[in-house]
Amino acid sequence: MRLTPQSVELLAPVGTWDVLEAAVAAGADAVYLGGKRFNMRLHRTDTNFDDEKLTRAVKYAHAHNVRLYVTVNNLISEREIPGMRDYLKLLNQLQPDALIVQDLAILELARELNITVPLHASVMMNTHNEHSIKTLMDYGITRVVTNRELTLTQLTLLKERTGIELEYFVHGDMCVAHSGQCYHSGIVFGQSSNRGRCLKPCRWPFQLIDSATGQAVTAQDPGPYKLAMKDMCMYNALPELIQAGVCSFKIEGRMRTADFVSRIVKLYRRAIDRYIADPTGYTFDAADWQELYDYRSRDFSTCYALGNPGASSIGYTGEREPRFFSQAVKEASVSANAALPAISTSAHESTNRPPTKRPSLAVRVAGLDALATAFENGADIAYIGGEAFKPNKPLTLRDIESAVTLAGKYNTQVIVTTPRITMERESGELEQFFASLETVEPHGLMVSNSGMLRLARQNTSLPIQADFSFNLFNHLTTAWLKTNGASKVTISLEATYEQIAELSQSSQLPLEMIVHGALEAMVLDHCVPSAVLAGTSAHSHSQLCSEQHYSLLDSAGERHDIKIDQYSRNHILFAKDLCLLPHLPSLISAGLNHYRIEGQHYSPELVGLLTAVYRTELDRLSAGGDHTFDKTLIDKLTTASPRELGIGAFRYRISR
Repeated sequence: MRLTPQSVELLAPVGTWDVLEAAVAAGADAVYLGGKRFNMRLHRTDTNFDDEKLTRAVKYAHAHNVRLYVTVNNLISEREIPGMRDYLKLLNQLQPDALIVQDLAILELARELNITVPLHASVMMNTHNEHSIKTLMDYGITRVVTNRELTLTQLTLLKERTGIELEYFVHGDMCVAHSGQCYHSGIVFGQSSNRGRCLKPCRWPFQLIDSATGQAVTAQDPGPYKLAMKDMCMYNALPELIQAGVCSFKIEGRMRTADFVSRIVKLYRRAIDRYIADPTGYTFDAADWQELYDYRSRDFSTCYALGNPGASSIGYTGEREPRFFSQAVKEASVSANAALPAISTSAHESTNRPPTKRPSLAVRVAGLDALATAFENGADIAYIGGEAFKPNKPLTLRDIESAVTLAGKYNTQVIVTTPRITMERESGELEQFFASLETVEPHGLMVSNSGMLRLARQNTSLPIQADFSFNLFNHLTTAWLKTNGASKVTISLEATYEQIAELSQSSQLPLEMIVHGALEAMVLDHCVPSAVLAGTSAHSHSQLCSEQHYSLLDSAGERHDIKIDQYSRNHILFAKDLCLLPHLPSLISAGLNHYRIEGQHYSPELVGLLTAVYRTELDRLSAGGDHTFDKTLIDKLTTASPRELGIGAFRYRISR
């Protein structure tokens, strides 16, 4: 690779005007900042730019030959669409150098409004495979801010296969969970990490315990902050990063001070320039590194850039945490007397719609025994496949054939699912798997991301559904999904009743609502038990996590079970399983006709009980039965459940 000064862009964060001036003076090639609306840093009122300052900022950056990108990178609810239209029109007039976006609805609006500003895919899009990238390129995306879990080797492969510009975080605060797939803050606090208000539950103290006994599992505990990632620092690996084909080196920190940002930009600027000028003669500058280290916030890690870092990436003691945004709290419990928060007039107008047909009930199951009990007790659809959580093994094609045969006996359907995270290994396996399903003939597929939606369309003729991982909050996203081949969509786990009621009025596809189950707060490539007990990554000690089940106990006494899939990813559950049984009357009144139980973490017996209870209630209500709720049902389900029951996001009127 022949390098020029234009080969690498140093991209600096900006939260206020003084930081903008400092970043430009320090040598940033580009800056990124947010307005007062629709971005991922909405905690504070003293950061971000109002419309007048945005106008000035674009002019200032361009006058100094610096590119400026505006973040428009959070999810938007139905009621926010008019405001987003106006904001996009304004930004199109200002002509920054790019907009950084997350919600698929923005891709629809960009076409509708003929937006001429280039679009970059935010890291919150969770873009981690070539098929997602190609889909985004079809919609005019010119650059992707890639997943932080991708290694440099994987980045090189994506660059070679797609040709798109790749932007990668090189310094700053990192999340332990996959971006766009963490729902902990949104459900517990009503402050969504996907909508710019994360309260960082991953920075809480936790104790690793045996799920069965509740006892701590090690006397050599490295510290309580078991999910607290160290700060990313790629300063010592700049040559590898440049040669990987990454075009933009992104510094995290839009809430940092001018001095902090200026120092980091200057040090990276010097190193990048020295390497580009003389790659073979480049040497490490010990003095610059020492300055960077001395002024660090947290300790440093290269995170996943050079491979899964395991325990070395976690700041277990918490001694260098600059701020704790929240403390652990009890999740909201279910109550037989539960009433929904007061809703707005527009949402109220969408309720009291009588069902037009018998509601559909789907159940996600882990194996054939649970599938049989689901069908025996009234499920219309069973979801199978995707992640197999230890000690279960992945379903084989023969297993799926058996499931389809069983569905035929009950006149029901089997839908095959895909894992939420699908990097090159998973994508390669699924391409062959999709083609094989043509002969197995299940009744459809449910996919987890835009890449698998594309791959499924290319390799099978089966109907395709979109799972909750698409983070559906508005009807424009349903329009995008419909255009791209989806026939049914799942509502975001973070959506409240009011937001669901508003969405149901305009959705272009049937909406499925998860009403019960063990839900995942976050999904990690980091294996918590392996890191704590053996100081390694997941792949080195897979046997360790096969023999015992682990949980994280937070300071509020809530137990979060850790489920480990066949790829050694950790899926951390909420302490309370979702139970919206008392709220079925309201959901039916809002016009919802498709309901789901997430039963993959349940025994066949519990799957049967849940299916029977929900089937009976749905049938009774859709037949015009009164809304009087049998309170003994909650007691019955609570007794049978492996965890306490809660109401998830229905604790709040809106998810912010």
